[in-house]
Amino acid sequence: MASQPIINKEGELLRHVVLLKFKDTSSEEQVKEVEEAFRKLPSQIKEIVGFEWGINNSPEGQDQGFTHLFFVSFETEEDRDTYLPHPAHKAFVDVLKPHLDKVLVIDYWAKT
Repeated sequence: MASQPIINKEGELLRHVVLLKFKDTSSEEQVKEVEEAFRKLPSQIKEIVGFEWGINNSPEGQDQGFTHLFFVSFETEEDRDTYLPHPAHKAFVDVLKPHLDKVLVIDYWAKT
């Protein structure tokens, strides 16, 4: 993973935002396995130029059960399109699927 995201010539960065809601039956250990699998992706997929993740701690009560957010950055749509079918990403999805209740994914061009 690059230490600082590279912004494309238009001054924008493509953000891929993933929010996860886990099944009530998933154990803490199983959730940690998913976290670790996602955190490995930047070292496995060179097109990822930025990565952050975290666990919800908002006091507002508007999370609809989503607990985890993963924020992946790309320079181009082509890079994102390489990431989606990448074998490492598919392997991550295989780890995630048994524990996934809901997912919300939004991609957008960040304006600077």
